Amino acid sequence: MQSLSVFQSLWAMERRSAIQPELSLEESIERIAEAGFDGVSAHWYDRSYVRRLDALLKPHGLKAEGQCFPKSVDDLKPALENAAEYGVAHLCLQPDVRLRRIEDCLPLLEGWQRLSEEAKIPVYVETHRDRMTTDLFFTLDLLDRLPSLRLLGDLSHFLVGREFAWPVSAENHAMIHRILDSSWSFHGRVASREQVQIEISFPHHQPWLDLFMDWWEYGFRSWRRRAGPDDTLAFTCELGPKPYAITGRDGEDITDRWEEALLLKDRVKELWARTA
Repeated sequence: MQSLSVFQSLWAMERRSAIQPELSLEESIERIAEAGFDGVSAHWYDRSYVRRLDALLKPHGLKAEGQCFPKSVDDLKPALENAAEYGVAHLCLQPDVRLRRIEDCLPLLEGWQRLSEEAKIPVYVETHRDRMTTDLFFTLDLLDRLPSLRLLGDLSHFLVGREFAWPVSAENHAMIHRILDSSWSFHGRVASREQVQIEISFPHHQPWLDLFMDWWEYGFRSWRRRAGPDDTLAFTCELGPKPYAITGRDGEDITDRWEEALLLKDRVKELWARTA
């Protein structure tokens, strides 16, 4: 039967604090495993780092989402080689180019698709600011030209990038739904129209949390229709450190991002069960 894996971002484990010491990689993995996550999201291009991380994940039975940031077709190859040797649930590809013409993007996207198919490793293109997919309209145009493009949906970037008015219009919902209908994995954070990451435990942010839960529910149901009967959907909790996280005058987070990641994990699992 179809299943859900909830990952925790190792980038989100960074504290960047003058008060709290940073966790070691070993401590982060232990904490993630004990909290009941199914895996981690981490960079996947440095072979020595991937080897070390793989050795830490295996005793806990944890999986990995590998992240990469290619500028050319061939730039994807090292991440694919590491994925073939050490295994991943999928690769998250942030296309680190800022092209203005759809025609210039297509050879890159088609090349990455070809390498993914040859390696038999899923590669999903993330929707992300300051990347090829920085703009919602441009990404929709890419889908018009390449309907087979498999996205990794991080909707926070589109909401804050387009500064959607509240309440969100039917037109904007429809555009997000089209992104979701091409998304094969998700990164989870909640944005408002002004901030890319807001505190989901604050009562006055509830409307934005509800919005994202509704979008993710649509995305889960869409994925269930497209995916195979025994496939697994991955959702990564990615509540990043500052400057993503809002900080106070002292430069410290104004909320506990780890506790909010646990809250998000539980809410997403409840949502998945509701879509069964």
